[in-house]
Amino acid sequence: MPSTSVIGMVWGDEAKARVVDIFAEKTDIVVRYQGGSNAGHTVIVGDEKFVFHLVPSGVLRPGKLCVIGNGVVVDPELLIEEVEGLEARGIEVYKQLVISDRAHMVMPYHKVLDAATENSLGSGKVGTTLRGIGPCYRDKAGRSGIRAAQLVDPDSLRVLLARNLEHVNKLLTRIYDREPLEFEPMYEKLCKLGRKMKPLLKDTVQLLNDALKNGKRVLFEGAQGCMLDIDFGTYPYLTSSNTTAGGICTGSGVPPKMVGEITGVLKAYATRVGEGPFPTEVFGPAGDEIREKGAEYGATTGRPRRCGWLDGVVARYAATVNGVDNLAITKLDVLSGQKAVKVCVAYEHDGTRYDTVPGDYRALEACKPVYEELPGWCEDISAARRLSELPRAAQDYLDYLERLVGARIGLVSVGSERDQVIHV
Repeated sequence: MPSTSVIGMVWGDEAKARVVDIFAEKTDIVVRYQGGSNAGHTVIVGDEKFVFHLVPSGVLRPGKLCVIGNGVVVDPELLIEEVEGLEARGIEVYKQLVISDRAHMVMPYHKVLDAATENSLGSGKVGTTLRGIGPCYRDKAGRSGIRAAQLVDPDSLRVLLARNLEHVNKLLTRIYDREPLEFEPMYEKLCKLGRKMKPLLKDTVQLLNDALKNGKRVLFEGAQGCMLDIDFGTYPYLTSSNTTAGGICTGSGVPPKMVGEITGVLKAYATRVGEGPFPTEVFGPAGDEIREKGAEYGATTGRPRRCGWLDGVVARYAATVNGVDNLAITKLDVLSGQKAVKVCVAYEHDGTRYDTVPGDYRALEACKPVYEELPGWCEDISAARRLSELPRAAQDYLDYLERLVGARIGLVSVGSERDQVIHV
């Protein structure tokens, strides 16, 4: 099977882009199939740091075709800003990038509605990035969205924007007590963006299916992680798309039988951004130490990430939901210096033991983790390029994770540089 996928196993921020960048070297096409500009994919090449929000991470590999699929919601302003920024750094994005003409567009009013809705929730807020992602997916499901093909057609855009803005302004003025948005400035700005985007649009469904039939190697790049999936995550504290492997088919138009191997990216510890349950969260100096050592701050928002021990219950659940074939363990080096390493193997609440993730987030919030403790290691492992070069305790930790999750490890990251990786 000429395709493979990279999926986040927990709440995102697992360093998926690092894995995508490695895999992309031997890939022909890299595809983003869901999410929006709320994703922050970071790749470090030498002294340079690249943060991607919409453009697939594979663009750093010259000659690779990068596809933004129909399942992605695209903010045209941020996309053009990202593309032009990469071009200024010598990356030939316009030669490598194509966008599905079926992809829905994040409109300026989506971001206004996102902020208004979040502010109205008070202490019950979800903790979104305020990028308009949820409102855009809501319009898509409500059949009132604007797709790329319509953004680049000024006549269609005028009709649809006028219709949507009338409804949006009623919400803003009558529900949220805000000022209405003006049509003409927004329309003119979107037309300008549409002219820049038009050369990039293609029927990517046909493109990808033809490529796979012709034996091209396709890599599907997931955004966020399994526990932020709209169906399988910690609802309602999640994103608005299917972040799991099932989203590949609906977000790209590729049939299930063509998806191929699935690599689940699992950080050696756990992090979460925003609100929602996090059973293994560690507070105080211990959590702060992991955050600082792992540079755990959101690539999109800069928000400090909540940190904790690896959650084996979630990892097993994600492996099941995604049908994970291989694991990529990232940031193992961050655990160096820990005298002991904990892994959550179950939850307990009111005498009940949970071996899988409960569907009610309130139950998950009330659960206490059941830990198993493994010996830690103090050695610097950043120079290791083989498993045998790792301390015995680090090797034992990896063996333990394979047994716990039920999937073999294919890659281990021991640093942020491209070559700081162990291929198993």
